[in-house]
Amino acid sequence: MTEQNVLDALKNVTYPGFTKDIVTFGFVKDVVVENTTVGLMLDITSSAEEVKNELIENATKELEKAGFEEIHVNINAPQVPKQMSNSVSGKNIAPHIKNFVMVSSGKGGVGKSTTSVNIAISLAMQGKKVGLLDADIYGPNIPRMMGVDGQKPEIQGNKLEPLKAYGVEIMSMGSIMEEGKALIWRGSMIMKAIEQFLRDIMWSELDVLVIDMPPGTGDAQLSLAQSVPITAGITVTTPQEVSLDDSRRSLNMFKKLDIPTAGIIENMSGFICPSCDEESDIFGMGTSAAVAKEFETELITRIPIEPAIRIGGDTGHPIAYHKPDSETGKRYQEAASKLWEFIEKVNTEGSAGNAGVQPTTPPGVSACSTGGTAAAAAPAKAEEGMKEASKPATDESCGTGCGCH
Repeated sequence: MTEQNVLDALKNVTYPGFTKDIVTFGFVKDVVVENTTVGLMLDITSSAEEVKNELIENATKELEKAGFEEIHVNINAPQVPKQMSNSVSGKNIAPHIKNFVMVSSGKGGVGKSTTSVNIAISLAMQGKKVGLLDADIYGPNIPRMMGVDGQKPEIQGNKLEPLKAYGVEIMSMGSIMEEGKALIWRGSMIMKAIEQFLRDIMWSELDVLVIDMPPGTGDAQLSLAQSVPITAGITVTTPQEVSLDDSRRSLNMFKKLDIPTAGIIENMSGFICPSCDEESDIFGMGTSAAVAKEFETELITRIPIEPAIRIGGDTGHPIAYHKPDSETGKRYQEAASKLWEFIEKVNTEGSAGNAGVQPTTPPGVSACSTGGTAAAAAPAKAEEGMKEASKPATDESCGTGCGCH
């Protein structure tokens, strides 16, 4: 008995669902023959148990017909895929988008939009299909930073085509509303806008949608977390303690809303002189590392103050694209790589989901009503966390997004 006898026998075994045999497909590996004993490996492409069992049964039958008495058929197959971030239990109103990244900050003015722009562009430069959603309703700066300021999205039926720049699909309230117009929106309006940005925009089948959130921890963050399973949350901060205090609230929000935390990006971390390229400490550097350790996450990168960042943001020439070899450009690329590694880890573990933060108020009953579940815009854990994360001095709504007093 020879290896050729084995291959001739296995040519009678077709791969389930196909007309070709497993030898023609090249699935038969490591054949070992000793008298009437044979051992072999089938290196297949399916993880389904029924496929494995059928192949073992049919291969064994054909080898027995060929005269082999002791037969060992081993299977090398891919692992059974775990639930991914766009198919986990809970609500997902944009299932064609594979991953969602929430870029948040505890306070405004820390460079959150700049970070979102350059991370999105860096991911696109690394070959990913990327979208960038400017969900900062009150301060939509993304159009200017991406060089699409003044452009209006086209309407297709009852949906909007996203704008495109630097290989990234873009949508922002700033591209829809009248320039300079002030928005005075209450909780329910913000939550509706977030849903429409996800549902009524003709996003492609994106690898990742980077979402630039409003600063703080409020209705927009809760609405987004309830609408789609967030794969990763990033907190942007500056090195000063006053900013780090607010960042703790943002990180605590991720935890309470079951959002996997990718880490912290420390912005304005040092200053790079445009004349000599020397880096100096102005506001402090690396102070976020202790906060990252406190929340069991990591300091993804430090982004220094560099005049080219400000110029790029004001002129629509982001530094990650136009100066990729600069120190800051390299750090954004490194941050994007780390973020993608984290996304893959979350998807492998199947740990992104929002079932635990879904509204529990019965249909037709206000969450603010004394007759309904007490403040039940989300389960008690999420609601309590949002209260801890955000305690405004005055609040015109009940904090659940229902928009009532």
